[in-house]
Amino acid sequence: MSLIERAANKLAEAAVPVAAEPSSAPGAAEKRTTVERFVDRLPQLAPVETAAAAPPPAAAPIRVEPPLPLDRESAGGAALRIHLESLRLRGFVTPDGERTQIAQEFRVIKRPLLANAFGRGAAPVRNGKRVMVTSALPDEGKSFCAINLALSIAAERDYKVLLVDADVARPRLARELGVEVDRGWMDYLVGDVTELSSLIHETNVDKLSLLGAGRTNAHATELLASDAMSQLLDRLTVSYPDTLIVFDSPPLLPTTEARVLATHMGQVLMVVEAGGSPRESVEAALGTLSGCEVVGLVLNKSRNAQAGYYGGYGYGYGTAAA
Repeated sequence: MSLIERAANKLAEAAVPVAAEPSSAPGAAEKRTTVERFVDRLPQLAPVETAAAAPPPAAAPIRVEPPLPLDRESAGGAALRIHLESLRLRGFVTPDGERTQIAQEFRVIKRPLLANAFGRGAAPVRNGKRVMVTSALPDEGKSFCAINLALSIAAERDYKVLLVDADVARPRLARELGVEVDRGWMDYLVGDVTELSSLIHETNVDKLSLLGAGRTNAHATELLASDAMSQLLDRLTVSYPDTLIVFDSPPLLPTTEARVLATHMGQVLMVVEAGGSPRESVEAALGTLSGCEVVGLVLNKSRNAQAGYYGGYGYGYGTAAA
């Protein structure tokens, strides 16, 4: 069974039954793939053309730097005060421990991510502490899910979370959280900021830190594919051994940045909007993730209450064969 089939299998099994398409070949419906059964529940709209990559710029010098301080309180980024009441009123998870439906949903979603990252119950996934939250198209709820996932992980006793705004073309995490972040990791990659630790901000939510996107750059794809980006991620991973790093990524199809970012990740969580994501787009987006070891699917805004769904969210995971 392929990675994509494994990733979609759990959602497909829990899906609302749909009528099989007419076929003249006996048994054709049984031969349809897991992905086809899953995406049959999505609108049948025209496929989306993907963007072409820009010509690569001249290679920038690689900076070899030591790990960041293990104590994040020594980082230079200013502390940020997240507007928690505003988040609560808009339906986000809040760290007060209130047993809301959405809090329960993200407790379910985060457990396999943490198990894969830290080897609870099995061997840890390579780069499993790096989790990318993405979608096929814009406005399908990926930032909403990334924030809720980070806030849910911040409630853990043994782990911390670093939330990274990786949507360099349309950064929105700071605005959603009600804070101001002027600089980010893109400024570090291009050399405008020399201290990466100065960009990591503690927040008023215990165990939650924020790293902004920084200034937009016409060669963001090439910067993401660079050795400097690999070193940046390695520094974060090594420096914060008890931290899950959650990346709010660009959507997969309109840009090339997300597909390059995925090559650095150990786990990918793809958000699908129930009743909104075109089936062709979901298939195409999953196809771009075929090289990822662990792919999770979150069905956002679902009204389905049958087994396999928790409130508004369905979920499923697929792992590449060894």
